Amino acid sequence: MIKIKPLIISIAISLAVGILSGFLTMGAMQNYEVIQKPMLSPAPIIFPIVWTILFVLMGISAYRVYVYNDTNDKNALWLYAVQLAVNFIWPFIFFNAQQYLIAFIWLIILWILVLLMIIKFYKIDRISAYLQIPYIIWLTFAAYLNCGVYMLNM
Repeated sequence: MIKIKPLIISIAISLAVGILSGFLTMGAMQNYEVIQKPMLSPAPIIFPIVWTILFVLMGISAYRVYVYNDTNDKNALWLYAVQLAVNFIWPFIFFNAQQYLIAFIWLIILWILVLLMIIKFYKIDRISAYLQIPYIIWLTFAAYLNCGVYMLNM
């Protein structure tokens, strides 16, 4: 049975992280339009669409872990919160500070945290882990883009 209130709260928390981060870095994103970007860089409109989908999937995944009531869920949800915080900070490093190498390293840390989170989620609820797969794939692509921006704009 779906518990609507925890589901809505979980999705809202996840989306709030993305919306707040995007709002606070919005003014610095004009620089991204003029810097050199690697091949395969998507159109700017793609980013908010993909991130919205990913944040919704993250929220659903965390909700499933939360309602599972496993003894491991507290550690898994703590790791989820940490990766959300790390995710929140990355745009400030990349867009606001324009520290592309540091942003790339930060993104690798985020990728590792998400991988560890997927492993923990898998032990509690496989579907929760599977819902994170698009996220880690996108982070891999984002790492390619971030590294490319760094190398092309040193």
